[in-house]
Amino acid sequence: MSMGSGRFAISENSVSAALFDSEDGRDELDRIVGGTKAPNGSAPYQVSLRWFGVRHFCGASIITSRVILTAAHCVDRMKPQYFMAIVGTNQLRSGGTPYPIRKFVRHEDYDDQVIKNDIAVLFTLMEMRLGGDVDAVELNHEPVMPGEKLLLTGWGTTSYPGKAPNDLMMLELNAISLEDCQEAHKNINPVFDSQICALTKEGEGACHGDSGGPLVREGRQVGVVSWGIPCAKGKPDVYTKVESFMDWIEKTLANDNADHIKELNMRKSNRHG
Repeated sequence: MSMGSGRFAISENSVSAALFDSEDGRDELDRIVGGTKAPNGSAPYQVSLRWFGVRHFCGASIITSRVILTAAHCVDRMKPQYFMAIVGTNQLRSGGTPYPIRKFVRHEDYDDQVIKNDIAVLFTLMEMRLGGDVDAVELNHEPVMPGEKLLLTGWGTTSYPGKAPNDLMMLELNAISLEDCQEAHKNINPVFDSQICALTKEGEGACHGDSGGPLVREGRQVGVVSWGIPCAKGKPDVYTKVESFMDWIEKTLANDNADHIKELNMRKSNRHG
């Protein structure tokens, strides 16, 4: 879960990774550096997106029994038949249930030059069986304040350069202000108010393979791994802010099937009821 020098959008998708190599100071995040193994079942919403169901290239999260949330750069120039979602396992090389993707919707204003509006919704061909080690995460509707503790999970490389770990990794991060994040990246890439930034210390952070994965606060997803400086070089990682895209997410789900919205709202009311 770390990053090195350069800018990167965090995935192992060879298409998107080619767009954001480290030459211009930014790259796509693919792995967690400085993290620890996540206990089995601790992140039941975690998804591994894999080329033809085999090679992990991005993370994602379950938000309903038929809907998955990830980064737009993870699926940019892809086709649904090229990859599958694997759920219910903390290991890349064993366990889990594969689900084919029926279609995906990338944000219509996604900008791959500055990595803005980096969000996408995937619809599975079949309903995912929720319960136990497979469950949906609630989406966050509330602001995240600087200093709040956030949890990142993923299979990003644990060093830069490096290979993906077999085990799901987790790392506790601190949210930082938009102004501090913009200052840290002022000579690298713009940071927008539709993004959230987090940091611990040099030697810890997201890296290649973590892209598209969930950033969570107290069980609710606040961010989607987007981009950073590879890997874990003391600069804040940048995440798509879920709160800023709730209207887009709900509209996208409703356009596919109104039942998606019912399930999304049901989970929210069950938690707060």
